[in-house]
Amino acid sequence: MPSLKSIRKRILSTKSTQKITRAMKMVAAARLRRAQQRITEMRPFALKTAEVMRNVALHTGGGAELHPLLARREEEQILIVVLSSDRGLAGAFNSNVNRAAERLWREETTAGKRVAFVCIGRKGRDYFRRRGAEIIKETPSVTEKIQLGDVDVIAAEIIDLYTGSAAAKPTSEMAEGEEPVEERTGLVASGEGTQFDVVYLVYNEFKSAMTQKVNVQRLLPIDPAVDDDTSLDPRASHMPTGAVGLDFVYEPNRTALLDRLLPLYVQITLFRATLESVASEHGARMTAMDAATGNAKELISALTLQYNRARQAAITKELMEIIGGAEALK
Repeated sequence: MPSLKSIRKRILSTKSTQKITRAMKMVAAARLRRAQQRITEMRPFALKTAEVMRNVALHTGGGAELHPLLARREEEQILIVVLSSDRGLAGAFNSNVNRAAERLWREETTAGKRVAFVCIGRKGRDYFRRRGAEIIKETPSVTEKIQLGDVDVIAAEIIDLYTGSAAAKPTSEMAEGEEPVEERTGLVASGEGTQFDVVYLVYNEFKSAMTQKVNVQRLLPIDPAVDDDTSLDPRASHMPTGAVGLDFVYEPNRTALLDRLLPLYVQITLFRATLESVASEHGARMTAMDAATGNAKELISALTLQYNRARQAAITKELMEIIGGAEALK
């Protein structure tokens, strides 16, 4: 049986841990409320942008001749963008998204296709680096303070990888005073110059504080006939897939509008995914810390009971020794 001192140390240690988990739960709950508000504010803008993009692309006819982001090629080179976090203690938040991305990776690799990764978040980067995956670019995880302009660099890098226009200069060929790509953008690049045929986005979609759903979404090429955002619209059940509204007169023309609208659509889609991921992380961490606090409470109760029993047994033993000594003196 453990000594009274060791049991008392475990109780004090568990109480300290309980204070930490309770504080982390409160912080995550406060951040979750702000993240939920940002998602609510962002969704109408994302819906309207997707609607305008589909209207313009479908009425113009679409296709690679209109814009490279609409080009559909045979899927031989696949890029997977994984959104994870930099920190743990968030339950299955990171493991779920990493497993989903790994499952897609294994399926495509088995089919003889090349798969590379863009990892946003250190947990995803470390996970796939340990498994020998090809990581083209990596960047730290986003925070709840991220703005639309902050994902512009990442979205531009992904578009360049899809169109094949990404090409990093070797350090020896850079102009004097020019910074390396990772210092300019925060991205670490390797294997530049490859044109990928399809880009998948893997992230946790926020449903509630208790529920996060892993979403595997095709980011590129853009298919204007598929509405990827109807799940966010309360009217989605009454809207046919790919429904298109009225056409408009566009100035200067539809092609010029698509040149601005399609990259913006990629940027907004990535931005919405980061907001969903941030809210999911806070929800998962709040739930995990609530469970940890409850487990710590149960452990403290069990240790306290064990301590009282051990203390009672020690007192009883001392009394028996005293009585036994007194009887021996008679």
